[in-house]
Amino acid sequence: MEKKLVDERREEIISACEKLYQTFDFKEINISFIGEQISVGRTSIYNYFQTKEEIFLALLEREYVKWNEDLSTILLKNEKLSKEDFIDKITESLLKRRILLKLISMNMFEIEANSRVESITNYKLAFKESIFLIEQCLCKFFDVKDIEAEEITFTILPFLVGIYPYTSLTDKMKEATHKANLEYKFYTDRELIKMGLEKILGGVK
Repeated sequence: MEKKLVDERREEIISACEKLYQTFDFKEINISFIGEQISVGRTSIYNYFQTKEEIFLALLEREYVKWNEDLSTILLKNEKLSKEDFIDKITESLLKRRILLKLISMNMFEIEANSRVESITNYKLAFKESIFLIEQCLCKFFDVKDIEAEEITFTILPFLVGIYPYTSLTDKMKEATHKANLEYKFYTDRELIKMGLEKILGGVK
């Protein structure tokens, strides 16, 4: 099969998964469900992905690639950025990647455990590029050295894992929170991302 056609089929499957994931939970989505949304049918999916976890991993890879495009633009199109402007630009880039924030909040251990090494490697290469670009931005716009940029980056990335679960509570979750008398302010995605980045970058000049 021609590479172009393979790529088109893969993209169709990944896009179908993304569309379903905007409405359904990970556990509700299976290969049969995805197969109903595409032109080639369920059995053809196995020509491209062995498990639904591999499809989700490919979706995550695609989301990181898209985020990397925004990070590259921030890095290359700006000679200088204040801390406030940098935080605003990173925040805006993440607000466009809500699927990314949702995906990284899942149990990545199980997803990788049910995927082939090739699929995991492709995802990790895209993730590695995100790490590189964030570190490059920090070194370019702020007075930080490589080691400090690495430490800041590996504080930002784990922080992002909690954004979606905190800002996307269901009615059931909110009811349980209220019944437990766990009263605290609920922040929007924008508020929480900005607040977190401000704290993490607090000592950076």
